[in-house]
Amino acid sequence: MDFDLTEDQTLIKDGLDRLLRERYGFEARRGFMASAGGYSKDLWAAYAEMGILGLPFAAEDGGFDGGFEGVMIVSESLGRVLALEPWLATVVLGGGFLRHAASPAQRAALLPGVIGGSTLLAFAHTEAQSRYDVADCETSAMPLGRGWVLEGEKRVVIHGESADHLFVTARTAGDRRDPEGIGLFLVPASAAGVTRRGYATTDGLRAADIRFEHVEVAGDALLGSPGDGLHLAERVIDEAIAALAAEAVGCMHAALEITLEYLKTRKQFGRAIGSFQALQHRTAEMMVAIEGARSMAMLAAMVAALPDEAARRRQMRAVKIEIGRAARFVGQQAIQLHGGIGMTMEYAVGHYFKRLTAIDTLFGDMDHHLALLAAEGGLLEAA
Repeated sequence: MDFDLTEDQTLIKDGLDRLLRERYGFEARRGFMASAGGYSKDLWAAYAEMGILGLPFAAEDGGFDGGFEGVMIVSESLGRVLALEPWLATVVLGGGFLRHAASPAQRAALLPGVIGGSTLLAFAHTEAQSRYDVADCETSAMPLGRGWVLEGEKRVVIHGESADHLFVTARTAGDRRDPEGIGLFLVPASAAGVTRRGYATTDGLRAADIRFEHVEVAGDALLGSPGDGLHLAERVIDEAIAALAAEAVGCMHAALEITLEYLKTRKQFGRAIGSFQALQHRTAEMMVAIEGARSMAMLAAMVAALPDEAARRRQMRAVKIEIGRAARFVGQQAIQLHGGIGMTMEYAVGHYFKRLTAIDTLFGDMDHHLALLAAEGGLLEAA
């Protein structure tokens, strides 16, 4: 398989990297964090103008048919600068639900705003008791006339504070942890009964706890059938894991570059500490880990669209395990090689470690997926 970028993909990458170099320095990022919404609205508009927000969508829906390869290219570039914009929440997660399950009318209503940068989306699925189990759902959806009424609370909804529309998992039947009986609903964030409490996460992004109190939605708010929303959610989550893998590669590569520059300038015993062989070995090991993670990110891009759900899940578990392992190693080494300065809020490398840690925990950390993969019999099916 040819992993070289096409001419169009190269143009996208070069244009985005140039924009981010010019406008996304570390100090500028700190300013974006303090702004309303916690990200740069000007840069979000610039992404839309470049066509980046329309990459994964079909041309007939107003998109640019960039495929999942385009998503990976953008995610890696955004990871290099620790971008705060709601790319994952709106384009990857929200856009995934629109691509896979929304009606033509829903796509026509929402996609122009998503592609143009005026509409933000978020995925509300985590609850206080659920941890990494998407099937652990107490939020309820009960029939009401031709529509539904939602009751419950979702936690840590990434970019949920500023989202215009929410994709919400809610139980339509069964017990709390039943894999069946979960519906996926498209809910306007402005609907009566929706309340949001926003806050900053440890990696600098924004999230929200969202309460649904007798929230009435129309019948067409349900995506798919009332009982199979979990399969849809897991399909979109697998795509999000692939995007996060590419973002993690970008984060790790930037952390290594910062570390190498520090080793060249920091002096001890009268010479740059980068001249010590032991430290050179550690940076070489970081590079090896990053290249292994890059291979897994490529694997994720290849298998994200597999129709076999069980096979796709096993591969994505392997991606999660290896990306988490590499991220932990590279982040820890970057901090150790910097010493105390690596832990300060005023220095960038610690922020990369925080984002890598957050990426590991999103949709299940490496220990969680390792345990599930072992319980499922390993990566390869028995003959």
